[in-house]
Amino acid sequence: MYPVSLEKLIECFRTLPGVGEKTAERYALLISEQNAEQVNQFAQALVDVKTKLNHCSICGNLCESDKCDICTDTERDHQQIFVVQSAKDVAAMEKTGEYHGVYHVLNGLISGSKGVMPEDLNIETLIDRAKESKEIILATNTTMDGETTAMYLDRLLQQECPNVLVTRIAHGLPAGGLLDYADEMTLLHALSDRRKMNQ
Repeated sequence: MYPVSLEKLIECFRTLPGVGEKTAERYALLISEQNAEQVNQFAQALVDVKTKLNHCSICGNLCESDKCDICTDTERDHQQIFVVQSAKDVAAMEKTGEYHGVYHVLNGLISGSKGVMPEDLNIETLIDRAKESKEIILATNTTMDGETTAMYLDRLLQQECPNVLVTRIAHGLPAGGLLDYADEMTLLHALSDRRKMNQ
């Protein structure tokens, strides 16, 4: 139906989550109508994401250097660590403008059905950081995998760092809710109404 190059572009767009055949076709046709400079900028942005991005050596968040801007910010409370599943969750929380601690990105959740075990996640560095912290706020999603991960981390932290307060965000996030889909007010309530994990 379309030239091979356009068909290939359509198939590439179709690999993206939530992009169906019609949407992929529309995206590809829009790209074909752009001038060379616009297309080159788009292509370069894709290449840059793969060649420049890496994970912060301290927290696991996405950055373009060894350490992210949050971890190097001396004005933040480095003894309060907000533990999340992914970089999307950090961005969501930062939009509230109300949290002034630091983060720890697990880059996944424990999931037996998906074959993701604790050793596959960014947990070892969390334990090391926790030993120098006052509070660990577990903010994994309220899904089955999120709760499993939170319970595992709570037990591990109580064992390895018994003097550290471990809390869990609660109010405002419905069961099965995803952190990065929550609005800013919901996240503020969830943060302010956090509770100790063993309650």
